Amino acid sequence: MGDWILRICVFGAGAIGGYLAGFLAHAGLDVSVVVRGAHLKAIREGGLKVEVDGTTIHTRPRASDDPASLGVQDAVLVTVKTPSLPSVAKSIAPLLGPDTPVAFINNGVPWWYFMGHGGAMEGRRLPLLDPADGLWNTVGPHRTVGGIFWPASQVPAPGHIRMVSGAGRGTTIGAPDGVVTDGMRAIDAAFKQAGLPFTIAENIRDLIWEKLAFNLSAGPMCVLTTTPVKDTHTEPALVATSRLLMAEANALIAAMGRNGAIDPERAIGINTSLGHRPSILQDLLASRPMEIDALYGVPLDLARSLGVPMPTLEMLVALIKVRARAAGLYG
Repeated sequence: MGDWILRICVFGAGAIGGYLAGFLAHAGLDVSVVVRGAHLKAIREGGLKVEVDGTTIHTRPRASDDPASLGVQDAVLVTVKTPSLPSVAKSIAPLLGPDTPVAFINNGVPWWYFMGHGGAMEGRRLPLLDPADGLWNTVGPHRTVGGIFWPASQVPAPGHIRMVSGAGRGTTIGAPDGVVTDGMRAIDAAFKQAGLPFTIAENIRDLIWEKLAFNLSAGPMCVLTTTPVKDTHTEPALVATSRLLMAEANALIAAMGRNGAIDPERAIGINTSLGHRPSILQDLLASRPMEIDALYGVPLDLARSLGVPMPTLEMLVALIKVRARAAGLYG
């Protein structure tokens, strides 16, 4: 790695960011985290605990709710949920040097999706995810890196992260234009120093769709039943619904010109034994704003614009929106 990365800031040290920050700090890297509320208080007072397979690592990264207090960073990992992205746009600037790579490790369709896309959709904005082009203008195309976090993790208590499943596949990043930069290589080296599985991909959009299609296979049903994934596959009608959701997702992926389609039968096989509650359900149960737009709303908007029917997803998402609005977690 050399000395290229000296300071890494994880913006949002929840289930994803806390796990990454803990391992990076445990490896001796200079790590800071931007967190708020009870999570900030817990990390400041007792440090950050990350539990994996019964083993807990304990670190004390610098923690603040004010990015300006942390100074310019050599790399930033943004791991907040999409409803928090507007607040990131307003406060991230003090962390950024001229070439600081900013990796957005988020669920669903990312705000930057059409940045460096090419073709007729090049530069298309997604105001549901990036209102008033806040991130587009503040971070900019030259710093933006896409990211996917494959494992499932949760926050059982403030300052405490627990890995639930799938740690082996780790994190994947890729630039919107497919170019691998020195900054991305340095992030790769930092993750490897920390023992974190990590991949740089030139086809990050394909992988985004792959993960999204898998999320759609059970996620909407989990939200409506408030159950883990495997419980949504105990009724034949729900398994059939899962197949319909994946067929619709695969049709949209093809219309988008991507190669992220998933095998429905393989996904169903995984779902029947997956005891994890998707992050959007965790948000509902914890009364946190829900990522409905990134996971469901933007894909449905893209489908409508391309003439791809998604009636199963559309009905389930309409029900989810009603429930989320009633709980004050959407809109």
